[in-house]
Amino acid sequence: MPSVPDIQLNNGQTIPQFGFGVFQVKPEETVDATIAALEAGYRHIDTAQMYGNEREVGEAVRKFGIDRDEVFITSKLNNGYHRPDDARAAFDLTMETIGLEYLDLFLIHWPLPTLYDGDFVSTWRVLEEFYRDGRARSIGVSNFQVNHINRLAAECDVVPAVNQIEVHPYLTQTELREHCADKQIAVEAWSPIARGQVLDDPTVTSIAAGHDKTPAQVVLRWHIQRGDIVFPKSVKPERIRENIDVFDFELSAEDMQAISALNRDERIGPDPDTFDYIPD
Repeated sequence: MPSVPDIQLNNGQTIPQFGFGVFQVKPEETVDATIAALEAGYRHIDTAQMYGNEREVGEAVRKFGIDRDEVFITSKLNNGYHRPDDARAAFDLTMETIGLEYLDLFLIHWPLPTLYDGDFVSTWRVLEEFYRDGRARSIGVSNFQVNHINRLAAECDVVPAVNQIEVHPYLTQTELREHCADKQIAVEAWSPIARGQVLDDPTVTSIAAGHDKTPAQVVLRWHIQRGDIVFPKSVKPERIRENIDVFDFELSAEDMQAISALNRDERIGPDPDTFDYIPD
């Protein structure tokens, strides 16, 4: 069983640095995939209202039989429910759907600054309610930029514990990560291998060969050594086990620098300043 380090959050809670993501995992595959992850030693599961598989994540945790306090569960607010009363109703539905007494972390999924009159502050204040009543042990944001974080800092009481953002060797997010560090906000990296695009990069493959590891393992290890929290996803048990097998080697300073130098400021996903998608 791998020994996954914990990251201490700014409210004193801790989060396993390596987790399992279920983005784009079909509901009918989620229970088996999540159980495979728990069997492989994962103790951190990342889902969202928009993923449509919260129910199956909760079912997998119960079916596996693990004590609730031994697994860290994250979900995120659907983009269509930013108005305060809508956010409250959506969170209530998440708690009913996932079937757990609390969430370890609940996030605003996207800032949506071009929608809701640019008001994500009132949404954040509702998340503060969930934090204060204990149904969310920690609260945070996802895809928030420097200006979005600064606005919360100026207008709200609770500093986000986490900012979940797109990070990979082609988008290292140095400025945003440094800003989060200054605010003691932990950074979670989604799309940590750029949806596979970095795996054929000659720099990555060369370093992987030198460590007798796969390119994916090398990139995930790069994240770990930078301090990012990662949660790669797969439905294949062998890949699930392979992904977490990154704690028996270490990249050199030269390896780290070479991978970081691949930065192109190139996004795989949408721009958080303009993204305005609301699911049907």
